[in-house]
Amino acid sequence: MRIMTKQDAQQVLAWRNHPDVRLFMFSRDEIALEDHLDWFENASQEAKRHLLIFEQGGVSRGFVNLLVSTGGIAEWGFYTDPFAPKGTGKALGEQLLFYTFSKLNVHKIFGQVLAYNERSRAFHLRLGFQQEGILRNHYFDGKQYFDIYSFGLLASEWLKNREQFDEATFY
Repeated sequence: MRIMTKQDAQQVLAWRNHPDVRLFMFSRDEIALEDHLDWFENASQEAKRHLLIFEQGGVSRGFVNLLVSTGGIAEWGFYTDPFAPKGTGKALGEQLLFYTFSKLNVHKIFGQVLAYNERSRAFHLRLGFQQEGILRNHYFDGKQYFDIYSFGLLASEWLKNREQFDEATFY
């Protein structure tokens, strides 16, 4: 896990604009390079925002957007290279949790998942998150409404379950 740089911007945008990734985003529009670069410049200046690149074997495989607010509550969003090998998401998630709880000393991390993204819902549960709620008919895609599932994981819960992860994989 490393800090995203401007040199990563085009790769991250290519992942984000891929139809298999866009399908599960709250904004499904393709993003223009100029707009993405503007976003990166602004977001990378926010002290509480962590834009991260997940690497395996020196190859960039995923992106994480982590926003830490007052009281040590962090919201995360992520996506992986749509062509990354199986298991990349799990490795990204484990690295992110280690970074969030061990390096940033966050109290809680949470994420929101569109109801139809069953893989992401199951993924959060496998990482130890608890489903904390459902925001009913909370997202409108221009045609229909969808529920949003909320997931959270406390540092104390992560510490209890941490031994299931291979510490050799942490940076």
